[in-house]
Amino acid sequence: MRILLLGAYGFIGLAIARRLQQAGHHIVGFGRDLDLGRRLAPDLAWTGADLATLVDEAAWQPYLDGIDAVVNAAGALQDGARDKLAASQERAISALIAACEARGIRTFIQISAPGADPAAQIAFLRTKGAADDALRRSTLDWTILKPGLVIGANAYGSTALLRMIAALPLVQLLAFGTSKVQVVALGEVADAVCSCLAGEVPKRATFDLVAAEPHTLRDLVLKLRRWLGLPAPIAICDLPTPIGRGLAQLADLAGWFGWRSPLRSSALDVLSQGVAGDPEPWRAATGRDLAELDAILNQLPSTRQERIFARSQLVLPALVLTLALFWLLSGLIGLWQWREAVAVLPPSVSRELAASFVILGSLADIAIGIGFLFRRWLVRAALGAVAVSLAYLVAGTVLTPSLWADPLGPFVKILPATALAVAVMAIAGER
Repeated sequence: MRILLLGAYGFIGLAIARRLQQAGHHIVGFGRDLDLGRRLAPDLAWTGADLATLVDEAAWQPYLDGIDAVVNAAGALQDGARDKLAASQERAISALIAACEARGIRTFIQISAPGADPAAQIAFLRTKGAADDALRRSTLDWTILKPGLVIGANAYGSTALLRMIAALPLVQLLAFGTSKVQVVALGEVADAVCSCLAGEVPKRATFDLVAAEPHTLRDLVLKLRRWLGLPAPIAICDLPTPIGRGLAQLADLAGWFGWRSPLRSSALDVLSQGVAGDPEPWRAATGRDLAELDAILNQLPSTRQERIFARSQLVLPALVLTLALFWLLSGLIGLWQWREAVAVLPPSVSRELAASFVILGSLADIAIGIGFLFRRWLVRAALGAVAVSLAYLVAGTVLTPSLWADPLGPFVKILPATALAVAVMAIAGER
C-alpha cells in the first residue's frame, strides 16, 4: 500500500514508518517540519503542513493523491505556541476522515490514547476522543489503537518525564505515586498497525494496547531508575500536590514560549488519573499478549547515553533560565549604570564612543537574554552569547587588560558563561 502517515517523524510515528517499510509498504510521511522529517528518515517521501490549518475537507485533497490508507500517529500534549489541540487533533482529523470518504480511501488507523473521550476534562484526551468518534461515525474501515505508556529506546512526552524523574539525585521525589499505569513496547505498537493493515485484526474496532499487569507510578519510576543504572535513592518522598501543580504551571507557561516540556499540566493530569486499558480485546483478536514492563526493559539498552539524556533533560530548564537571567541582568545593569561602565574604559576612548559601546552592548545582552527564553531562538541566542562574550574578551583585553587581574574576575567569569551556552546548544535538541 501507499500509506499517508501523519506524525511520521514522531516518537511513535517513526517506529511505525520503519515497521511498515519492512512489510513492503510505501510511506508518505506527513509533518509540519519537513526538514526534520528528511533528516530523521531521508528514505521516506515527505509532504505536509501545520495540521491546525487543514480544518476543512478540501484542504486535504492535494495530500491524498495515490494514497491507499491513512495512519494518524500525530499528536500534541496540550496547547502552546506551536500547538492548537482543537484544530490539529479534532477538526483537522475530522476533515481528513471526510476527505478519505470522498476519495474512496477505505482504510484509516487512528493512534489514540486510553481515556480518550469527547467528554474528558483533559484537552488532549477530549480532542483525541472527538476524532475517534468522528471516525466511528464514518463509513471507513477504521481501527482505533489506544497505546498505554509507550516505552522505547528513544523517549518523548510522558516517557521522557518519567526518565527525568527517575534521574533525580539522592532522593526520589514523586507525585501521584499510587496511580496505576499499564505500558506497551514501542515496537509492539508498530507491529499492531502493521497487523491492522494486513487484515489480521477485525475492522471497525477499538483496541487498548496495554500489557496486562498494571504498575503504580512509584514502582515504574523505581524500575526505570534501576534500568538507567542509577543508585537507589536514600529516601522516597511524595511531592505535595500543590508543588507538583505549581511546577506544571511553570512548564505550561514555558509552552507559550515554544517549549514542549514533558512536565506540563496535561502530563500530570493524565498520570494522576492513571493510564489503564483492557488488554483482553486485543488478546482475543490476535491471540497475542503484549510484553510486560520487565521484558520490555530487558530488551532495551541502558547505556551512558540514556543516563546522560535523563540527567540533561532534568537540568536543562535550570541552565536555560540561568543563562536568560544572566544576560538580562547584565544588560539591564549596564543600562542602569552606563556612566559607571563608561568610566572603566581608558581615557583614550572618547566618552561618546564609550557610551555608545556600553549602551549597544547592554541592548545586545538583553536581546540575547530574551532569545534564550524562546525555544525557536535558543540556538541563535546561544551563538550570539558566544560571539558577544568573545568580543567582550577581545575588546576588554585590548582596552582594559588590568581587569584580568581584578580580584572579582569579571573577565574570568565570562569563560564559564560561554561554556554554559555551548552546553545548552549541545543538549537542547528535541528529536
